[in-house]
Amino acid sequence: MEDQNGTLRVGVIGMGPVGQILAVHLKEAGCHVTVCDRNKERVELIRKEGLHLEGKMAKQAMPDEAFDTARELAALKPDVIILAIKVYHTRAVIEELLSAGDGKPYIICAQNGIDVEEPVIDMFGEQRTFRMVLNFAGNLARPNAVNVTFFNAPNFLASVDDSQGAFAERFAGTLSTVHLDTVVVDSFSLVDKVWEKTILNSSLSALCGLSRLTIREAMEQPGMAEIIEHVIEESVQVAKAEDIRFGDNFIKLCMRYLRKAGNHFPSLAVDMMKNQQTEIDHFNGQFVKYGRKHYVRTPLNLLFTNMVLSHTKKGAALDAPEPLALAGMFAIEGTGAIKEASAGGHYVGVDIGSYYTKISVIDEAGEVVYRELLRTLNRDKNALYSALKDIEGRYTVEGICASGYGREHFPNADSTKTEVSCAAFAIDSLYPGRKNIVDIGAEDIKLIRAADGGKVEDFYMNNKCAAGTGAFITEVAERAEIDLRNMSELVTARAR
Repeated sequence: MEDQNGTLRVGVIGMGPVGQILAVHLKEAGCHVTVCDRNKERVELIRKEGLHLEGKMAKQAMPDEAFDTARELAALKPDVIILAIKVYHTRAVIEELLSAGDGKPYIICAQNGIDVEEPVIDMFGEQRTFRMVLNFAGNLARPNAVNVTFFNAPNFLASVDDSQGAFAERFAGTLSTVHLDTVVVDSFSLVDKVWEKTILNSSLSALCGLSRLTIREAMEQPGMAEIIEHVIEESVQVAKAEDIRFGDNFIKLCMRYLRKAGNHFPSLAVDMMKNQQTEIDHFNGQFVKYGRKHYVRTPLNLLFTNMVLSHTKKGAALDAPEPLALAGMFAIEGTGAIKEASAGGHYVGVDIGSYYTKISVIDEAGEVVYRELLRTLNRDKNALYSALKDIEGRYTVEGICASGYGREHFPNADSTKTEVSCAAFAIDSLYPGRKNIVDIGAEDIKLIRAADGGKVEDFYMNNKCAAGTGAFITEVAERAEIDLRNMSELVTARAR
């Protein structure tokens, strides 16, 4: 615990660039600093030669102790432990810390990405968990030396439940005394800062890793810069849906910031080039996750997430390519105009799903007179509008209603309805009365309880597990070389 003379006892786990930079400054500020890294050779070198900062910062320090296991560090019962490790190592390190004894240190997550503090909260609780947003970076010049490339002050620090403001102020003040300026903010403001930095990191980290371009090289190529800007725009839409707000001209400021970046690779790109596991799930993968939560399409973030996962061969992609089984399922007859226009008005329904966009037109009697099926991610962006133009040329259109995954991005709609409401109303027209409905979409499953008349009483959506969704089922059908339409018959036969 804290020394009798009031010296802050700090443990730093992870001796990459972030960990070394923090450890040097904390030691300079007079803290008792213990470092830890699983690389035994690096630890031995640190014990002999200490830590060295070069480039934009020229400093060096000798930690008080250096270990190669978190258990040894935890045994010293530091006041605070900083996690400067890859996010995918967090849970294992936390479990090792907990197994070391009954010490109750504060934990500061000095990591990049969205929701990286969740494993710490699960095991240590909100009251002992802090999150930092760091605005410095560097790369390893030697195992115990960092070439610091920039520091755009300040850093930001917050207690995740705002209960430990006094300690946050003390820790931030300690760093600021040695010119590593750090500002304490409330937890809600820190979330905004986290999303802002993750948008910047996600805009080009995967692209640089796949293209082998440095940040400067990517920004200097107009085609690459255009992609980067579109990724930022897409991520900002997800942030807005999550009620994350940025200042005016945020996208332009992001591009200006990136154009000033140095001629170096992002950390994730370096991991890719070393064929190591990456933190893509907490970068672009989080925008895909939150996009699905709010029905905001994120094709570019999904593309980069899956490409990086495929490249590193770590884990499964978030989405498989379009299953061939769908081709058989949707080889339906009678697309386009089914009946000629009848007297009176007609009504258009557009269901923009994650895989396919479905269009139907009904007359005033409720009879279907037109239907069409289009790929949602078709490169021909005019296909949908061409179909609508064809419809308007054939029928007197009184209104257009949009539903599905992309309904909010269809400006031609006079109204929008959720898939839940549409499913309940449509099924009720065929099967009146109270009912439970199972709606299997490409990326989620919805369980809907509906009253007579199609009124939704309650519903539950599973969008976390891929098993059972349409994309999963069709992928299984394709691999098993089974016609998707025959799968139910096979299951029924097996049950007998």
